Amino acid sequence: MPTDPETDRRTITYTAEGPALIEGPVELVTADGRTIRSDRCLVALCLCRRSSIYPLCDTSHRRHRRTSD
Repeated sequence: MPTDPETDRRTITYTAEGPALIEGPVELVTADGRTIRSDRCLVALCLCRRSSIYPLCDTSHRRHRRTSD
């Protein structure tokens, strides 16, 4: 399927202590081969692996703040 780099480009924003935010709609393929489709305009990807709906973020990172040394 051909794509147009100008219209199919997505922006991924990494947050300081939370998820990666991806402009949607998106299609994610997991390591085990599952496909997750989202038509939302913004999708949060879990980076801490605490989410019960991993690889999507459920804000579990908020309960486990890192302390500074």
